[in-house]
Amino acid sequence: MELISILISLGLLMFLAYRGMSVLILAPTMALLAVLLSGNFADLLPIYTQVFMKAMGGYLIQYFPLFLLGSIFGKLMESSGYALAIANGITEKLGSSRGLLAVVLACAILTYGGVSLFVVAFMMFPIGKSLFERAQISVNLLPGAIALGAFTFTMTALPGTPSVQNSIPSPFFGTDSFAAPGLGLIASCMMLGLGILWLNRQRRLLSVADASPSNQNIFNANLASQASDSSKPTIPFRVAVFPIVLMGLTNLMMAKWWLLEWQPEFLKTNEFGMTSLSSVTGIWAIVIALSVGIIYLYTMQVIQTRQFAKANEAVNHGSVGSMLPILNTASEVGYGSVIASLTGFLIIREFVLSIAPGNPLISEAVAVNVLAGITGSASGGMSIALQTLGADYLAKAVALGISPELLHRIAVMASGCMDTLPHNGAVITLLGICNLTHRAAYRYIAMVTIVFPLITLAFIIFLASVFGSF
Repeated sequence: MELISILISLGLLMFLAYRGMSVLILAPTMALLAVLLSGNFADLLPIYTQVFMKAMGGYLIQYFPLFLLGSIFGKLMESSGYALAIANGITEKLGSSRGLLAVVLACAILTYGGVSLFVVAFMMFPIGKSLFERAQISVNLLPGAIALGAFTFTMTALPGTPSVQNSIPSPFFGTDSFAAPGLGLIASCMMLGLGILWLNRQRRLLSVADASPSNQNIFNANLASQASDSSKPTIPFRVAVFPIVLMGLTNLMMAKWWLLEWQPEFLKTNEFGMTSLSSVTGIWAIVIALSVGIIYLYTMQVIQTRQFAKANEAVNHGSVGSMLPILNTASEVGYGSVIASLTGFLIIREFVLSIAPGNPLISEAVAVNVLAGITGSASGGMSIALQTLGADYLAKAVALGISPELLHRIAVMASGCMDTLPHNGAVITLLGICNLTHRAAYRYIAMVTIVFPLITLAFIIFLASVFGSF
């Protein structure tokens, strides 16, 4: 009965999220519904306060700085004109004849540099739409191009990417954001190459007449603002990309050298909670790197504008903008923790662990994919999977001589496959920005964010099983 209650709860969560209901309401409601349907009436309130809220709070404690700093950095990149300069620089260098590639690469550089994928989508729509029209490319392909650059390899595979997803496995496996860099680079090239080849093939099959007409919607004010900004003189590309380079180098230096030489004695005491340096190095490195990038951007914007108001406004907007994404994700983690506490979840857990018992990488990939698909969130699904199964995977990996870096990279890559099912919030927002329906454009998003990442994931697991971590 408890397994059925879990399935009913998950089904309603997916359906109602797809219909537009907030996850902040859905997650606790559907979690408690699963408890009620399983017959645990007396445990309803204890599970809410001691399981749901505790798990939600734990996620906030651990990852709030990443969401906050990442959002502020992205907003400063936008308000300073650096993000727009990068987008325009890429498109000018490649030209309108390579509009697809220009959009993908511009999105990739911006998201790898820490700019929010929502900011990237708003920014790239008017630029991409203009490029596509000049090159006679169907606008139906634009969401797929933006998704390929923003939702795939820069989020899960590129070594050192400051995405939240790339930091989540660090406390579980004692790794950092540069885990298995060789495999990450191969995976990035594979996802990018397959995506570009397929989108170009679709370009030849489609005509501009197939594109949906532009209609007025709630995003028009934002798009008009971005379009008007694109006509202004922009900052040189090499100047605009410097904050991203600075942040990447700081992250690398902290994760691979400086923090490893640090011996903080307080981590070995109970005053702050005993833990190992390796379990916090990955997150600390990204926090420091984002902080350095923010300080640089803030200082440069004040110097250029001669006033603090615009820079302060960007910091404030970035701070507020970080709240809903992390609360949504934390709510999903709380939901997953409640489901994991039910005895019916033991059946699911044992089934997942029984998959390929000689290779925990396969079992981990399946578990993260399933939970990311259910929650419609890469970070939420991966957090639930690692909280419930991470210790088992690490123990199996150690026993089999498998590097924890492989567990890290496979978990992150797996989180970026099934997460973009139709009920995913980022997918719905992207289609809204592009003024297209699921029927018109979702299949292009699905191919580049689900199908090709799954193929890449399978290939990387094969390489990791044969050659190990590199």
